[in-house]
Amino acid sequence: MESGSDRGTERGMPPGRDAGTGALAGHVPAGRVPLAVVVVDRYGLVSHWSTGARRLFGVPKDDAIGRPALDLLPVSGALPEADDGPPYDAFTAYDGLGPDLESSLDGGLSYSAAGRARLTVPEHGGSGTPEAEGCGRDRVDVLWWAYPLVGPGHERLLVLAADTAGLRQDDGNDGPGDLAFERIAPGFALHTDFPGAEELARRLPEILPSMSVDESARIVSQVLELGYPVLEFSQNDRVPVTPDWGVPRRAERRARRERAAQAAAEGLPVPQELVDEGEDLEYAAVREHLEFLNEVSGRIGTSLDLSRTIIEVSRAVVPRFTDVAGTYLREQVVAGEGFPEGVPDTTTMWHRVAVEHTDEPGRWDDVVPVGEAMPFPAHTPFFQCMTTGEPVLVPRISEEMGHAIASQFEKRDIRPLINNRSMLVVPLKARNVVLGFMILLRHPERAEFNDMDRVTGAELAARAGLVLDNARMYTHQESVAETLQDSMLPHIPPRMAGCDIATRYLPGTLLGRVGGDWFDSVKLPGARTALVVGDVMGHGLNSAAMMGQLRTAVQTMAALDLPPAQLLRNLDDLAQRLGDTYLATCLYVVYDPIAGELHIANAGHIPPVLVRAWDGRSELLDLPTGAPIGVGGVPFEAVRVRVAPGDRLVMCTDGLVEVRGEDIGVGLATLSESAAHPAASMDDACDAIIRALNTHGGRKDDVALLMARLNGIDEDDVAEWRFALDPAEVARARAVVRERLHEWGLVKLVDNAELMVSELVTNALRHSHSSPVELRLVRGDTLLCEVDDDDHELPNLLSAEPTDTLGRGLRVVSTLAREWGTSRTKAGKTVWFELGLPRR
Repeated sequence: MESGSDRGTERGMPPGRDAGTGALAGHVPAGRVPLAVVVVDRYGLVSHWSTGARRLFGVPKDDAIGRPALDLLPVSGALPEADDGPPYDAFTAYDGLGPDLESSLDGGLSYSAAGRARLTVPEHGGSGTPEAEGCGRDRVDVLWWAYPLVGPGHERLLVLAADTAGLRQDDGNDGPGDLAFERIAPGFALHTDFPGAEELARRLPEILPSMSVDESARIVSQVLELGYPVLEFSQNDRVPVTPDWGVPRRAERRARRERAAQAAAEGLPVPQELVDEGEDLEYAAVREHLEFLNEVSGRIGTSLDLSRTIIEVSRAVVPRFTDVAGTYLREQVVAGEGFPEGVPDTTTMWHRVAVEHTDEPGRWDDVVPVGEAMPFPAHTPFFQCMTTGEPVLVPRISEEMGHAIASQFEKRDIRPLINNRSMLVVPLKARNVVLGFMILLRHPERAEFNDMDRVTGAELAARAGLVLDNARMYTHQESVAETLQDSMLPHIPPRMAGCDIATRYLPGTLLGRVGGDWFDSVKLPGARTALVVGDVMGHGLNSAAMMGQLRTAVQTMAALDLPPAQLLRNLDDLAQRLGDTYLATCLYVVYDPIAGELHIANAGHIPPVLVRAWDGRSELLDLPTGAPIGVGGVPFEAVRVRVAPGDRLVMCTDGLVEVRGEDIGVGLATLSESAAHPAASMDDACDAIIRALNTHGGRKDDVALLMARLNGIDEDDVAEWRFALDPAEVARARAVVRERLHEWGLVKLVDNAELMVSELVTNALRHSHSSPVELRLVRGDTLLCEVDDDDHELPNLLSAEPTDTLGRGLRVVSTLAREWGTSRTKAGKTVWFELGLPRR
């Protein structure tokens, strides 16, 4: 702005200009008004002082920068003389146009202001010497404008000032009251009968290079017609800006009228200053619409919840701006998916997400129900709005248009609801992409939508589109986070060999939906089960990715049947190799349902709770704490704990028991107490623990909870045999299996089980080195068969040809078994298979 103002001053300076005072001997050329541009920071100090300011106020830039603005600018009342600057006379604001500049400089006004003052320019000019720019003292009549600045910088106020000598009417009667003040936009002297509008429109792009000639012509026309300035953002929607220039605010007008009415009621003469002389109706309409937009902006976007935001946007315009508001969004927005791409077409599905109206309840519900999805044909105003991204105004819906719109609603006659109503369709846009649109309707007896309403509706839709896009992005990010977290957490079966399992995962609600907590269970040889709970330190995607790596590593090492302490040792080594930032706690438990025993190792994790079945009492298990995974150089210890059938083991992460401001011991005590409460099911027991420990709401951390009911396996459901390294033992293996299955009442499984045992025992005898081959049958929810030998090489499933004599055993097992697998043991390996039990 400064460059344009200074350039205009230099080019338009007529002969006879007094450079020292800035007074004009003649008039400024059309469209050129010399401006002083001053920027004031948050501390009230001048941070910018233009060449025009030096010429108008007579103070050099070096003397002005860093000085209090109150010492330099025309404020009401006497100003103290500065020690290092020129003496000033008192500035007098003499016509009451707008608040004093002093209020703006003090930060007392949050809106734009304007005024008029007279000042005496000191003898020395802008350069500081009389010779440079003339001498003498002149009284200068000044108009000023003050605009509060909002942004991240230190600047808080923009002040523009102009010498009124260049703003007088050309009728020769230029007295102080003849200034066209109400028709001045900052930087331009515009009169209602302004003859140089065409020239001004042509020269305006020189000041604002990003503006086209057509845009400048439209702006000049609007300023001349309505008398208020327009602030143009070339890359965004247009926003009319209307400072409080001499037009009383609504509250002031109301107070003045009340005082006048009171004086009249008391029989007193009404003072002239209380008489409302009227105001420009169009100007008042602009202020009314801006107040409405300001009010709406405060009512929408209070939440990032997409559904709530949709309701807020719809309710914000009814009934003040419209009588009916229908909101439609694209399918991707409603589904919380990624940002929709491309221009909508006749196949694009639009979901009706909200309908607000002032009609009798239920009138719109059956005809245009919320949740319906539909496309719109090319001949409708809705299609025009969604493809152009511009508002579409229909002053009155005719019978013909009503019939065309109604044709989209199968077996529903919408014409009585829309015919003869005024309609405005506004796009909901974000980043130049149409996310949806709003259909606004007014009753026939209400004033039609006009061009001002179209501008207001467009601005409203722009703000609503931004709010909706924020909510859409938040919903999409939440969905992505939940999908990522779900993909990293295992889907644990509710029943494992000898135990029932229930789990819960609760994402943190304060620090994001993605975290590093996890739980897991792994099937081990000997009908055993590994139970794992871990917590990666930190939050967000990095922690989740780290958790996925550690969880995979635990599963892999558990399948090798490593002892708990050795597994944590290997996991710690892995974390150190992955990076210095890999820190996590982990609790690893191996449950042996046949032996009735827990084998536990801990790496810095909170201890588990064991609830005894025989008396219902609970206890925190006393375990060696160990260092977190990733610290390195610290040994891990394992302990064995005897358990009985019906005991329950509760494992969780610290997010469940930690409360800010409280000792973690309080949370552990609550966990122990709530775990002991009887419950109808495992799921109910988990929910009871969550309720007991989540009383504060708004968890900072995510929570992983795993509960296992240790049912055990009765000795009568387990059978074990040892076979010498003799091929004749294969027949004995088939015989003992057949006999035991008959005893267990599993006659239907005899044939398949006998065949698969024969194949596995044959392979074991062939590859075993010195130790006997062991065979185990376990009856539980399934029939488990395990064959152990002392060979560490795991067998592979081969494709056997018809003429091959080897390689068919595992193919037979793979075909007949419900599930099968292999794993290494300390002594060698185990090959196992499962068969489903027949229904009784």
